[in-house]
Amino acid sequence: MRAVVQRVSSASVVVDGQPVGTIDEAGLLVLVGVNHTDTRAEAAKLAAKLWGLRILHGEKSCSDVGAPLLVVSQFTLYGDTRKGRRPTWQAAAPGPVAEPLVEAVVEELRGLGAHVETGSFGADMKVSLVNDGPITLVIDL
Repeated sequence: MRAVVQRVSSASVVVDGQPVGTIDEAGLLVLVGVNHTDTRAEAAKLAAKLWGLRILHGEKSCSDVGAPLLVVSQFTLYGDTRKGRRPTWQAAAPGPVAEPLVEAVVEELRGLGAHVETGSFGADMKVSLVNDGPITLVIDL
């Protein structure tokens, strides 16, 4: 499982011109990619890592200050560009495998007490954000 985490002052996802997920305060935008070998245990581990990650102002975590998270599925995080000019997506899990695991991350976060907004799995999403810092991290599990 791979995540790109950005500290944001706001972020939103729009599908077909309609907002589907929005955070209007300091928090985290998390792009989540799933590969073929990922499990629900990795989803729980990622959720715990995100909830406790101390990258907000004052070295605080979302759990410390109740900051929201916007979680967006992103299969392209497993794009392979080592050969040629066209990425391959072979390492990315197919939708029927990936969708339940992205949902598991969201469920685990909510179970920890997080306010979580989401994108729409498989949709053509327009993601907007104001990166705060900027701070962007890549998490590989």
